[in-house]
Amino acid sequence: MRNVIMILFIGFLGITLNAQDAKAKIEFKTEVIDYGEITKGSDGVRQFEFTNTGNAPLIISRVYSSCGCTIPKKPEDPIAPGENGVIEVKYDTKRVGPIRKLITVYSNAEESTKAIRITGRVLDDTKSVLEKKN
Repeated sequence: MRNVIMILFIGFLGITLNAQDAKAKIEFKTEVIDYGEITKGSDGVRQFEFTNTGNAPLIISRVYSSCGCTIPKKPEDPIAPGENGVIEVKYDTKRVGPIRKLITVYSNAEESTKAIRITGRVLDDTKSVLEKKN
């Protein structure tokens, strides 16, 4: 009986250690999206593309923006190893001025917290129209 318990324990320990080796890994195509100079009211939607380069399903639990003017949308389903995914970001382009926002991605990847950024500048096209008239 003692031998059976010992064999079961060693088998369970081996399975547990093997399961710990399986990790998801998130690798972004780019960690910064530059909107460049865009006009007020332009399309503010951009996409961060990524790949799960690990050997376990990638689960993105939360995507958080540093400002209410930026709305990120995470994939709902797990991303299988080797598969691609997208995090969509919508910036409120009615706000004129520079864009420097941080989006934080929380997941079960080796690096459980990852920062991605958007940059650019929203131009007020009404000012340029007024300047042309003068």
